[in-house]
Amino acid sequence: MAKTHEIKVERRADEGKGASRRLRRAGSVPAIVYGGELKPVSIQINHNEVWTASQHDWFYSSILDLSLNGDVQKVLLRDMQRHPFKQQIMHLDFQRVNDRETLRTAVPLHFLNQETSPAGKSSEVVITHELNEVVVECLPADLPEFIEVDLGNMVQGDVIHLSELKLPKGVEIPELKLGKEHDTAVVIAKFAKVEEEPEAEGGVAEVPAAKVAKDESQK
Repeated sequence: MAKTHEIKVERRADEGKGASRRLRRAGSVPAIVYGGELKPVSIQINHNEVWTASQHDWFYSSILDLSLNGDVQKVLLRDMQRHPFKQQIMHLDFQRVNDRETLRTAVPLHFLNQETSPAGKSSEVVITHELNEVVVECLPADLPEFIEVDLGNMVQGDVIHLSELKLPKGVEIPELKLGKEHDTAVVIAKFAKVEEEPEAEGGVAEVPAAKVAKDESQK
């Protein structure tokens, strides 16, 4: 069963750009909760608390419990606006979830055992992560915080596709329902090309002019 994380919020009465600026100066983040059978609600969240939460993968892919004086609503983060250069969250959008309704959201991938794999140990192989997250469908209770990808047996030439990911029970990748051409590569172990330094014309390596002059003076 997926873990949940509680985020304490407060209702905000004032709306508009001016009110949002005042909230941010006071150390809060304006946000909105929408979806389901209830009307959208404007809320505010302590910036330091939500900033700390935003440093973890679960904040983006897990079911969150928004607690308003004990009234808890289960939501998913749907949008986050950040300041262009400050470490500041400007606005958040949360969508209510229904325990009985399938949801679709992106889940991060965690890559394991890359350095200890045959490909990871070889200086002639480069392992590239083509995807860092994957969109899944499932009931809220089945939503994983992340999906592990074991690279321990990778050798040069190996490719891990979406269809090879080990998904928790009740979790599906909707992209795979569209056909084999949508079975995207997740990880590729490929030969690392080493560019050779070009030789001078005639196959003779060039010698720096300063070295030539020094050699001539010592004759």
